Amino acid sequence: MKVWIDQKACTGDGLCEDLCPAMFTLRDDGLAYVKEADVVRIPGGSAGLAAVPAGLEDAVRDAQDQCAGECIFIEE
Repeated sequence: MKVWIDQKACTGDGLCEDLCPAMFTLRDDGLAYVKEADVVRIPGGSAGLAAVPAGLEDAVRDAQDQCAGECIFIEE
């Protein structure tokens, strides 16, 4: 499973970071980004695709389901 965030749709409310801080972080620009092995994937968008470690899949899906901006995309 892999995940990325469309920063153009991100509302910056930080719910994804609250639900799965191992995969998501808010940056100084107020937008959420995905992390892979604690490294923020820059650039954002689909170029910031990150592998989801085993055991975090449900938390990432929950973050996607609850995202206000509907900006979290999962690739199985």
